[in-house]
Amino acid sequence: MNRKILLIVLSVCFWGVVQTFSQSVREQKRNRCFQPKEVWYDTEGNPINAHGGGILYHKGTYYWYGEYKTGATTLLSDVGWECYRTDVTGISCYSSKDLLNWTFEGLVLKSVPEDSSHDLHPSQVLERPKVIYNKATKKFVMWAHVDYADYGKAAAGVAVSDTPTGPFTYMGSFRPNGEMSRDQTLFVDDDGTAYQFSSSENNQTMHINRLTPDYTAPDGTYVRRFVGMSREAPAVFKYDGRYYMLSSGCTGWDPNQAELAVADSVMGEWTVLGNPCRGVDSDKTFYGQSTYVIPVQGRKNDGRFIVCFDMWNKKDLPDSRYIWLPLVMDGKGALSIPWQSEWDMTFFDRQ
Repeated sequence: MNRKILLIVLSVCFWGVVQTFSQSVREQKRNRCFQPKEVWYDTEGNPINAHGGGILYHKGTYYWYGEYKTGATTLLSDVGWECYRTDVTGISCYSSKDLLNWTFEGLVLKSVPEDSSHDLHPSQVLERPKVIYNKATKKFVMWAHVDYADYGKAAAGVAVSDTPTGPFTYMGSFRPNGEMSRDQTLFVDDDGTAYQFSSSENNQTMHINRLTPDYTAPDGTYVRRFVGMSREAPAVFKYDGRYYMLSSGCTGWDPNQAELAVADSVMGEWTVLGNPCRGVDSDKTFYGQSTYVIPVQGRKNDGRFIVCFDMWNKKDLPDSRYIWLPLVMDGKGALSIPWQSEWDMTFFDRQ
């Protein structure tokens, strides 16, 4: 074998070893199960940074949108509560096929540092992003809570994109139907009608706002529910023809007891079912706060849902963790969220 051929063979062998090693490293980084409260790493080995988020399922892929928190956590004084905050950086997006391993797609809505009056200036508040897809307009529509640093604006901001990974174009903010809007979520019913649930009236009452056909504004029809009950962090899902809302009490960044409610129609009367959490620290929602409930795709209407909570670290908000847990149906209409320190999708097969 001459020298040139030998070098080629050695190069091919070396490249094969490198590829095998790289594949082995990637496999080692691959998440095998959900581990609530632990640092959750993306496919590049970086901590996932998507707080207060929501999940969109589109054409076989899940997209996770959340608050991208970086930098120092500061305490804003003289506002009447522990107003810890970080400067606005933007909204992140991650993609996944299995809900365990997430690839960072970048910031799909970025801050606007050059304009101090803009809703997305770093000095403002940008929270609770949720994205839904409009089949008629073929647009991806994002709603988020936008606010002043002291939470006095209490408005909703809307952005749109042609693709799930952005960039999203910001359209501006408003108070839906002229009313306050802080913690919020979006829900699209089976008939394509979309709704925004938001903590309103200084967080005392939940407003359910029906949206226009393009999903970018309220259509003028809304109802007041949970009047005077001080609920926030709504997460809404539908199962077996009924509508469910998970929410938390209003205790700032500190945890409290979760509450589940049910209704026969989105804008109908809601009945409080109580705390669905089970296990150690269930009275404090395992030290988490609701943000979204994911219908796991696959077998149609099989009742597999994952409940997403944020475990806020108020003095170091970028280090806030995630608590994802299975929702259990007992076959008699009762729902519960049992604590699991480690679990995977086979959990549902054992129920």
